[in-house]
Amino acid sequence: MLLDTFGRTATDLRVSLTDRCNLRCTYCMPEEGLAWLAKPELLTDEEVVRLVRVAVTRLGVTEVRFTGGEPLLRPGLVGIVERCAALAPRPRLSLTTNGIGLERTAAALRSAGLDRVNVSLDTTDPETFHRITRRRRHADVLRGLAAAKAAGLDPVKVNAVLLPGLNDTEAPALLAWAVERGYELRFIEQMPLDPQHGWQREGMITAGDILASLRTRFSLTPEEDGERGSAPAERWVVDGGPHRVGVIASVTRPFCRACDRTRLTADGQVRTCLFAREESDLRGALRAGADDEELAARWRAATLGKKAGSGLDDPGFVQPRRPMSAIGG
Repeated sequence: MLLDTFGRTATDLRVSLTDRCNLRCTYCMPEEGLAWLAKPELLTDEEVVRLVRVAVTRLGVTEVRFTGGEPLLRPGLVGIVERCAALAPRPRLSLTTNGIGLERTAAALRSAGLDRVNVSLDTTDPETFHRITRRRRHADVLRGLAAAKAAGLDPVKVNAVLLPGLNDTEAPALLAWAVERGYELRFIEQMPLDPQHGWQREGMITAGDILASLRTRFSLTPEEDGERGSAPAERWVVDGGPHRVGVIASVTRPFCRACDRTRLTADGQVRTCLFAREESDLRGALRAGADDEELAARWRAATLGKKAGSGLDDPGFVQPRRPMSAIGG
């Protein structure tokens, strides 16, 4: 198991497959992009599968989510999914993507063993999409979402970030759009993970703001069980059901006390938290000839060092060196 000193067990693995992206979202990276990792620094497909196998067969991981950057830019993605789906015990496999390219890959990913997908989309308006992402690819994302649903990657979830002065009034319209198409919408508070360090707590769109906006058009009631557990999203039933909407309030309502996640970056570093400033190198050990048990032991040792919380509320909080695109969502 991946057990930390606060009694939490990590069963959910986030695997970043690349730090590259074909969008330039204002809250994620500058317009000119970033200095990408060199290819020799990236884990190979074989190395990714091996580390996932170690996590699943030796460390109790039951869910694996592939992230980026943009994971659809990874040429070997379908093969990686297929090989991970063949592991025993079989982990639940998902993908977080911007949806560009999903139209042509959704069916293949489903056949390979992918269970579900989360697609990032912050607006229903193409011009607002362009202002946020600096690319005119809105229609590609919509086609990717439709292809995911047609392929059976259910539930298709849509992740949206609301930004002051850009799309902060769009919450009700986004939810109406998602309900009409059978997608499950989840709003995510903007987090301090941009390389420009432009995030400001003052003025950010909070979970409270989002819920207040949604309630101007919809009736929202908490899910019956009321148990959030380790799930990052708090969920509400929309207009009596069956549709749900979620809010991930990583800043104002963190779920650190029940966090069950561990992360593997595209260059083979273990991170115990999105906001961690420490990493543990598995790539070096792997390439030096470490066997699976040594890799597992290193991973366990890294997990023991996991802090109680993200530290966002600490006066001395310092943003991680790596931005979101290099960590993986």
